[in-house]
Amino acid sequence: MGPPETGRHRIGALTMSTAEKTIHFSTPRAASQIYCGHVEHLNEVEQKLGVELVARDDWIQISGPDEAVTKAESFFEFLEKARNQGMGIRKSDFFVTLQQVIEGRISALQDLIQDPLVLKFPKQKIIPKTLNQKRYLESIFNNEVVFGIGPAGTGKTFLAMAAAIDSLLKGEIEKIILTRPAVEAGEALGFLPGDLTEKITPYLRPLYDAIHEMLGKETAEKLMDKGVIEIAPLAYMRGRTLSRAFVILDEAQNTSPEQMMMFLTRLGDNSRMIITGDITQVDLPRNKESGLRQITHILENITQIVLFYFESFDVVRHPLVQKIIEAYEQFRSEGHS
Repeated sequence: MGPPETGRHRIGALTMSTAEKTIHFSTPRAASQIYCGHVEHLNEVEQKLGVELVARDDWIQISGPDEAVTKAESFFEFLEKARNQGMGIRKSDFFVTLQQVIEGRISALQDLIQDPLVLKFPKQKIIPKTLNQKRYLESIFNNEVVFGIGPAGTGKTFLAMAAAIDSLLKGEIEKIILTRPAVEAGEALGFLPGDLTEKITPYLRPLYDAIHEMLGKETAEKLMDKGVIEIAPLAYMRGRTLSRAFVILDEAQNTSPEQMMMFLTRLGDNSRMIITGDITQVDLPRNKESGLRQITHILENITQIVLFYFESFDVVRHPLVQKIIEAYEQFRSEGHS
């Protein structure tokens, strides 16, 4: 027995119907996964593409003007190919893809899933879990400066680390530099016990965890001992030019505008910079502006720099994490501080 019949999902009858297509899926569950289990998403497709849809069991029927049916067919077939590559279809994936189909960017979509993206490491292989994660990784590999902005659990930092290690193993760069503003210590790390690495470690634990998960603890520590993977507080970036390096600035929402400018101007030849952060989780004092919030307005018209936004829909941790984030977003939208 499959899931209950979803029934017909129509927004008014079309005056003309010149074409009809039926797309079959392997199981009713597979069909439901294409539209994230929410039949109202199909209503959006009907409205935006000008078609009628009927979804039952393991198939979706499309009817309407010939060109509109072709677009809708391409849309659903694209999502099915992505699902078959192991990527979950989330709400943001569904609507971003729909918008690209509306804009006639079918060829760009086909390029996105033409080849599966698999990053292979000694301890594991990494496959993007969502279409947005794949778009993010493609952006990182194709651009020198990428901002990954969004809530916890979207994979923005973990995937940045994966891209950095992949580039290192392929010999495309000579070192990886990881940095993060130590807000709680006000960057005044001299008063903390231990050497530089020991002082900054608590603030970079998520990055350490990602490195160990991909390379194994022993290999990771060897690379750090040799300086191939460098851990440094943001304040120590000043005055340097970072060449043939993959540089990741994590928790960038806690930088000041001055720190952000200082960091970005460290970019050297054959280097990449990935800046990740969540502009809704700023830990700076209320009277201090976030460098990440400010820079999104300053750099938005520079085409070589990618500002990649994740939403709560992109969260790939425990399902409750997404609900918690959405609850906070609702709370703030009602004017609460």
